[in-house]
Amino acid sequence: MKRFIRKNSVLTVMVFAIVMAMQTSAAAPAPPNPILYFLGAEYFETNGKQMTRYQFDVLNKSDYPADMFAASPDLPACGQNTKAARTWVDLYDMSGKRLNGFCALGKPGDLEKIWFALETGAVPPSWIYIELNDRKTNTKYKSNLSDTTL
Repeated sequence: MKRFIRKNSVLTVMVFAIVMAMQTSAAAPAPPNPILYFLGAEYFETNGKQMTRYQFDVLNKSDYPADMFAASPDLPACGQNTKAARTWVDLYDMSGKRLNGFCALGKPGDLEKIWFALETGAVPPSWIYIELNDRKTNTKYKSNLSDTTL
């Protein structure tokens, strides 16, 4: 009887250790797709042209780990920037035309500062979306369509 109890106790401890090891080695859940929303328009002048900047934020930016936006000199450069971020952000109109991109956001919080600009008076696309391109994992996260007016 003692032998049975000892074997049973050893087996219980081993199963417990395996379960704990599996829980601690489980990968973190994948980040969600971004939830994009329009903040407003800002008017400015550049090179003698009147421009309108359409500003956006990502509601769930805090769901992205900071290392997704870390400088990544081991990945291809962004123009002259050899320390571009691991994750690049591109803005597209609803037909897939690229409007602007960001390759050096330093932290998830910087997703509140994304935008595209058009000459004032030009009709903006009705809807846009963004893609976060994690160049390290070769994973893209596509947002919802966001309106370009309040």
